Amino acid sequence: MASGSTFSVIGADVTIKGNIGASADLHIDGSVEGDITCAALVQGEKSTINGAVTAESARLAGRVTGSITARELVILKSARIEGDVHYDALTIEQGAEVDGRFAPNARQPVKAVPSAQVEAAE
Repeated sequence: MASGSTFSVIGADVTIKGNIGASADLHIDGSVEGDITCAALVQGEKSTINGAVTAESARLAGRVTGSITARELVILKSARIEGDVHYDALTIEQGAEVDGRFAPNARQPVKAVPSAQVEAAE
């Protein structure tokens, strides 16, 4: 199947309303209203996500309103997050804003595949 080098880009001019599932990497510069499940997520500074994020690795630079679950999580200084954060490895740059609780993934394994059920954060 995919060799691991496959990725999808959601441009800055794109707004998506609905859940997104990707078996490969996802780069979001636009706006998403819905849950995101993917292998690796890279979020641009101007991007906004309203929904839960589940990924093997995530690099967040924009605004996220919803819970985040990732094995490897990097929160850049431009990030603004409202929601709980679950992680195995966590890096936060000075200047990032997070309004929520942090908890390690010890209690629940992360399985970021499109067929995984993601609970809606309501």
